[in-house]
Amino acid sequence: MDVAIGCIGSGFIMADCHLVAYRQAGFNPIAIASRSFDKAKQVAERHQLPTAYEHYEQLLDDPRIEVVDIAVPPDIQLEVVRAAVRRKHVRGLLAQKPLGVNYAEAVEIVRLCEDAGITLAVNQNMRYDQSIRACRQLIDRGDLGEPVLGTIDMRAIPHWMPWQQRLGWVTLRIMSIHHLDTFRFLFGNPQRVFASLRPDPRTARKFAHEDGICLYILEYENGLRASSVDDVWTGPALEGSESDISIRWRVEGTEGIARGTIGWPNYPAKTPSTLDFTTTRQPGYWFQPRWKDVWFPDAFVGPMAQLLVALETQTEPEISGRDNLGTMALVEACYRSAAEHRAIEIAEITG
Repeated sequence: MDVAIGCIGSGFIMADCHLVAYRQAGFNPIAIASRSFDKAKQVAERHQLPTAYEHYEQLLDDPRIEVVDIAVPPDIQLEVVRAAVRRKHVRGLLAQKPLGVNYAEAVEIVRLCEDAGITLAVNQNMRYDQSIRACRQLIDRGDLGEPVLGTIDMRAIPHWMPWQQRLGWVTLRIMSIHHLDTFRFLFGNPQRVFASLRPDPRTARKFAHEDGICLYILEYENGLRASSVDDVWTGPALEGSESDISIRWRVEGTEGIARGTIGWPNYPAKTPSTLDFTTTRQPGYWFQPRWKDVWFPDAFVGPMAQLLVALETQTEPEISGRDNLGTMALVEACYRSAAEHRAIEIAEITG
């Protein structure tokens, strides 16, 4: 597509995921700016971007740029959005998750974009993993019947970003936010959540935090339950023991079961996610479709594609900023639940 994209940020997510995916899809990134001009120039050369700017304000002043892809730390995101909405030539923003440092800041970002008439999308990319998209299709066409139970079991050791130490964050706003958004994508908004958190012993040796290992249960009005174990410790796998690393998900319905794996923990090895499903409509079989695409970086096409289509059709993207407030509210509810040792109604966050 010919819409010119300006990129702010030159870290791993931009350099190894966004821009790789955009080139594969034929999108049109033309410029980049970063805190480090040298790093911006390196990424521009690597991905054949015509222009590298010393500061994001210079990039935002470029009248060619209609869409801005923001990949900066969460505590800087609001500042960048405030600057972007002042440019009349900017039509769309793709913001990194989490959308700001908390729910209130996310609400402010959404308000700024709506007031400026700018379409805001959020880079919640796990819902664009092919196994998750296919599971949603199974639910929509009734192969699983009414969903009864959904689970995610993550046993993985992520690569943490340097800014996380500054903010004191580990798992809930970084990894669990993907799972919470995926549950919303598959099942809609829950009524309440109960969460329990503890520090990750490995990361605790580097900096203090509360959300290393996260367990939570989402309760839906119709009786559906969804839960996740987000374990970034996974035992002493880096300290000498054997490792047992994976991300597995499962959806049980009244007429079928879907189960899958997410291949991301093996990155940079290209390990596609998987899906198996069985249904009473065709009893006696486990169907096992397979793909070559992988979450990192291929699924990163989805959010930008959604934004570009929304601009072309003058519609709201599936991962709009306003929709993402539901995910941000869930994250906030998990923190409050863990702090107060009780189930939190989502309405307590959203008002």
